[in-house]
Formats: sequence, structure tokens, C-alpha cells
Amino acid sequence: MTFEVEPASPHRIVSWDIRPAQRPADMGIDRLDEKHLIAGLDSNLQRQAAEQRFSGTVLLAKGDRILYERAFGLSDAAGKQANAVGTRFTVASMGKMFTAVAILQLAESGKLDLQQPLGTYLPDYPNRAIADNVTLHHLLTHTGGTGDIFVDEIEANAASITEPADYIAVLGKRAPDFKPGEKWDYSNYGFVLLGRVVEVVSGEPYFDYLREHIYRPAGMMNTGSSALSAVTEAITANGYRRDGGAWVAVDTAGLPRRASPAGGEVSTAHDMYLFARALQTGTLLSETSLEILTRGKVAMRGGQYAYGFKDQERSGVRYVGHGGGAPGANTELDIYPAQGYIAVVLTNQDPPGANRIAEYIGNRIPSEN
Repeated sequence: MTFEVEPASPHRIVSWDIRPAQRPADMGIDRLDEKHLIAGLDSNLQRQAAEQRFSGTVLLAKGDRILYERAFGLSDAAGKQANAVGTRFTVASMGKMFTAVAILQLAESGKLDLQQPLGTYLPDYPNRAIADNVTLHHLLTHTGGTGDIFVDEIEANAASITEPADYIAVLGKRAPDFKPGEKWDYSNYGFVLLGRVVEVVSGEPYFDYLREHIYRPAGMMNTGSSALSAVTEAITANGYRRDGGAWVAVDTAGLPRRASPAGGEVSTAHDMYLFARALQTGTLLSETSLEILTRGKVAMRGGQYAYGFKDQERSGVRYVGHGGGAPGANTELDIYPAQGYIAVVLTNQDPPGANRIAEYIGNRIPSEN
């Protein structure tokens, strides 16, 4: 358990985090061959689904071979609509990977420099301390002190916030929380700022850029922005949170009506697999840019943070990717570079359902390529 408290008396708790302890070396989990891994995974998922502890889709692949793809639970509890492998889920902060890829594409083409301050690309940004001192590198690594978007000011204006510029209009005068580079502190607003940089540098609206330069090249035909407070498509899962002993639909009042560069798009497990493959095969970025994108740069709890990707290990095996968590959504994309495996877990329930399944897979996949 990690607590952060105010430095001055009465030292009130401002945040806290619970994570599992590292497994002792002499209590390691046996790695499995693919046949036994798939059998164990399916048995685990069927048990959790029967106990209403998992609702979503899971995909496990190695290169172009999809080893396992199955859906569990309900996309619409009231209508008894079952999840399918093609069901779309809100991917939450997994969307930060899209923003980071867009920034690296623009850097690769020579249109921006990651070490330049934000003001180079947003010269009219209201707060000069951020504009002049916070670089794109700081924003990509959550070290710019730019804070969150889930604040009272955004909630009060949620109905009118649909574009990155709308967030800046509300939060642009806010001062940084700390000196850039001083520490790692997860910042959704930092990625919103990166999304606005994508727009200004490319000359394209953020979601148009993603569609033309990431989704279409990767073959992601079922991924995009959605009106979060009014999801009505039959193939998009509703979100559910635990309330006592029951699952109840998530109330989206007070949330912006559209996803942002910090996350919130809708996608399928198969589309997220295609995204991973597009990275692995050089469709979206060069090998050099992919290494820059995914190699850890700053310490964070549980590993290192790269550019919109986490760089971590499970039982000694390295993986890169990103997860997402929100009321009624928990997601995970894990890419194991040395072994070639890709795991995608999308749920329409509160955390940590997807995280647990991703851990189950990661602790058991074959460690040899």
C-alpha cells in the first residue's frame, strides 16, 4: 500500500494505491506450453464468468496466430444481450497509446521535436510556466506536472467539451503542480495537450488523424470516438459497476460526451490486436521509433513509463503496453516483444477484472520464443 500525504499538518491523505507484492522467487508460478495455457485460461474465465466476476472479451495471439478469442458475460444486462468477440468496449486509458503513436509519427516525419516545449507548437497556450518549460517528452512520460481532467471545472462544462481545445479553454490557465521532470505523476491533461499538438502540427482534427494514420493502416475498422454519455449501438457494451452485491449500470452524467486524447475510445479485442501487430510489423512506425516509443524512460510504480506505454515485467518476462480503468471499464493490452505474444483483455466491469486475467496470462506464457 502506498500513501501520499500533504507535507503540512495535519498531513491529510491525498492519494493511496494498493498493488500486489512481488512474488517471492521460491514461489514462482510454473510457465506453461500453449496448449495448457489456453486450457487453464479458458477454465479460469468460465469460472469467473459464472461467478459474475468477469464480463468481456479475451484474445491471446502469437504473431499472426490467434491462439484464443472468446467473449463472456453481458453487454446489456437489462436486455440480456451477451458479449460477443466483436463487441466494442470503452478502452479508457489505452487510448494514450494512440496519442503517443501519433506524436512519434509526426516526430519521425520531422514535423516536431520531442525535446521542444509545448509553447513551440501551442504558442498561445495561456499558462507560460507550462508553455515555456514543459516539453513533449515531459507530457509523454507524465513528468510535466500538468494534472488531471477529472476535476470540478470539467464536470461543470462537460456538455460542451468535445475537442482538445475545449479542455484548454477551461484548464489552460492552471499552473503546473511541480517543476517539469521532478517526478512521475499520471496526467490525463498532459495527453489532451499532446492531442492538441497533433491537431496543430498535422492540420487535421485529432480523431480524423487517428482514423487516417492509425486505425485504417492497421485495419482497425471497429475503433473510434463515441459519445460516452449516450452509447446506443447494439455492439457496444454498457459499463457496470459493483454496488454492494449487484452490478449496476454506470452513470455517465458529468463526463465529457466524447473521448479525448487521454483515452475513452471504443474498440474490440481484435482491433487492439491489429494495432499491436501494426506496431510489430512496421506499419505505423519504424523499428527505431517503436523502440523510442516503448522503452522505459522514467520510474513508476511497478516498472517504467515510456511514451504512452508502460515497460514492465511479469515473473522476469518483459512486456509493453497500457491498460485502462474507470467505472464500468477495465482493459489491458500487453505485448511481449521477445516471445511474440499479444494479450488483449477488455471488460465492461469495474477494475481489476481485466488486470487479473492479464496477470494470469503473463505469469504463465512460455518464456522462450
